[in-house]
Amino acid sequence: MWNSFRTDSDLGITAEITTYSAGGGDQIHAYVSRPKGDGPFPGVVAIHHMPGWDEFYQEFSERLARHGYAVIAPDLYCRFGHGTPDDVAAKVRSQGGVHDDSVVADCAAALTWLQAQPWCSGKVGIIGSCSGGRHATLTASKVPGFSALVDLWGGGVIMEPDQITPARPVAPIDLTADLSAPILGIFGNDDRSPTAEQVDQHEAELAKHGKEYEFHRYDGAGHGFFYYHTPMYRQEQAMDGWAKVLDFFGRKLG
Repeated sequence: MWNSFRTDSDLGITAEITTYSAGGGDQIHAYVSRPKGDGPFPGVVAIHHMPGWDEFYQEFSERLARHGYAVIAPDLYCRFGHGTPDDVAAKVRSQGGVHDDSVVADCAAALTWLQAQPWCSGKVGIIGSCSGGRHATLTASKVPGFSALVDLWGGGVIMEPDQITPARPVAPIDLTADLSAPILGIFGNDDRSPTAEQVDQHEAELAKHGKEYEFHRYDGAGHGFFYYHTPMYRQEQAMDGWAKVLDFFGRKLG
C-alpha cells in the first residue's frame, strides 16, 4: 500500500532502457525497473497507452518497482522508428496503429524474458491503460502464463463492426472464454471509451464465463484519471485506484 515502507528500510530501485528479444525475434527497446537486490520479485509487463512509450510509463513502472515488482515496459512502437514519444505516436496513428498480433507477440516475449531472469519469482502480471488496457486484456486472453491482469479503462475491449480493422481484427471481449488470468478493472463513470454501459457488458461476459474479476468504478472521473500530467487527473480517485491495483497484485502475485 501507499506509504507502507519502513523509514529504516534499504529501499531502492534500478531503472534503465534496454533491449530484449521480442516478437519475431526482433530486438526492441523496453524500460526495465525493479527493486535493487537479488529478489526474487514478482514480475509485471506494463503496456503503454496510445500516446506512446512515454515518460509517464517510465514513472508508472518505477512506482510499481518501489512496491516490490520487477517491471518490463516494452516499446510497442519501436519498429516505427524513433524520435520524441509524441512524434512516434503520431507516426503510428497515421499508419493505422500498431497491429494486435505484434503487441501480443511482444508481450508474450516480455513474459518469457521476465521469467528467465534470476531475480524474478516466475509469477507475472500484466497491466495497461487506455489502448494498453485493451492490449493487456487481449494478451491475457491469447497467451497463457499470466497470474493477474489489470485493465485501466481499456477502450476498445468492446468494438462495433465498423471499428474492426486490419490492425485490430478482433474485439477482446469475444475472447473472454479464453482469458487465463483473474482481472481487475478500474474505470471512470464519465468515460466515453469505455462507456459505463460497455463496462457493464464486459462484466456480464466475465460472469457468464465464470471468470474471476473485480471491477471498480469511480464517479467524478473520466478517461485517464491516473494521468497526473493532464487535466484528466483526479487525485482522490487515482490514489484509491492505485491502492486497489497494489492490493490486487499483492494478492495474486505474492
